Amino acid sequence: MLEYDFDQSVGYWVISAAHLYQRVLNEELAPCGITFRQCQTLGYLALDGPLSQTQLAERMGIEPPTLVGILDRMERDGWIRRDSCLEDRRKKLIFPTDEAEPVWSTIVACAKRVRDRATAGLTSQQLETLKSLLQVVRDNLAASDGPVEESVSSVKGVRR
Repeated sequence: MLEYDFDQSVGYWVISAAHLYQRVLNEELAPCGITFRQCQTLGYLALDGPLSQTQLAERMGIEPPTLVGILDRMERDGWIRRDSCLEDRRKKLIFPTDEAEPVWSTIVACAKRVRDRATAGLTSQQLETLKSLLQVVRDNLAASDGPVEESVSSVKGVRR
């Protein structure tokens, strides 16, 4: 049987918490007619400003063709617009529209409810510690020296 020390795995805890957080947020958004991917799209636009379709797909961890369908529906609903990039006319930059404002307000309200649920019982000090520790994990992973393939190949018995 396959064995692994999941209780000691930081990856297991981070990923399982993130997946559950995403599922609960999606359940919170669904009655409002908003999908998690639409929430992500507007969230990245709020965080980073206008992005190309490629940049947005990369941040969301999805393939660009998958994003096209999401953007098509959002554009049809008037939540975003796609404009040509002045520096590279092949690129399309995504901008939120004024019609996205009430949608964004709904997303923020849903996100705050999920955040409150997720952090119930944590003191403000514990919450700051959690954010600080997760930032260290992110920084460590972002600063890795080489591709993941190299790290995996160094595991005893793993061959390419």
